[in-house]
Amino acid sequence: MAARIEKLTSDIAWSTHDRIMVKGQDLCGDILGKQSLGDVAFLIMTDRLPSENESIMFNALAVTLIEHGMTPSAIATRMTVIGAPEAMQAAVAAGLAGLGSVFVGSMETAAHLLQDAIPDPGAPVDIDVVAGEVVADLRSRKAQVPGIGHPIHKPVDPRAVRLFEIAEQTGFSGPYVALMKRIAGIAGERAGKELPINATGAIAAIASEMGISWSVIRGIGVISRCIGLVGHVREELTNPIAREITARVSRETSADAIRASEQSA
Repeated sequence: MAARIEKLTSDIAWSTHDRIMVKGQDLCGDILGKQSLGDVAFLIMTDRLPSENESIMFNALAVTLIEHGMTPSAIATRMTVIGAPEAMQAAVAAGLAGLGSVFVGSMETAAHLLQDAIPDPGAPVDIDVVAGEVVADLRSRKAQVPGIGHPIHKPVDPRAVRLFEIAEQTGFSGPYVALMKRIAGIAGERAGKELPINATGAIAAIASEMGISWSVIRGIGVISRCIGLVGHVREELTNPIAREITARVSRETSADAIRASEQSA
């Protein structure tokens, strides 16, 4: 039997009749009209408000994944909203449920890998050696290298390029960024093809430079996609395409089944 907790506690927020405190900040006096959504997200994830450079960098990370077209999460949201147009939250939740090891969630896997490989970013490290060991280990397990490669953005992912530029400008281009770049280089050499760092790989490396634990880094993507999916709900309600997607899938899959049946008859 689990031990009983004597007192339930949380330091995220508390309220009185005339105050709301969030992570030690007065919501009305310190946050509203003074801090951006990204700054408050940083506060929630790190227990403090960001510096000027941290604000620039974190907001750039958060904005990066807000939108990327008709992705599986966007389609899931649109399909849900045609069945429950009164429940935006259900449609957005349906889209968020698909953020895993392949889409968006790969930033968590990449950050975990980077932070395990360099547990102390202040200590001397041979990036070439560590990167080689990481790639060799992944290849021995036939595991994919997280954070590299993209089906559309070749030979580079422009989002990663820009994020690394901002990281350089704001002072967040250190050992994790160097390791991510070297891992991509070695993996590409051994695979015999160009394997660019994608947006999630860049976010994983830069967020690690900012001291954000790999265990919550996926949250950056969740925050971003939530905003983007609200946009897909709005567009689906005003310029719907989900019913047409459903109709086409039904027609085309039925036609394939009919042809297969006739050929086997």
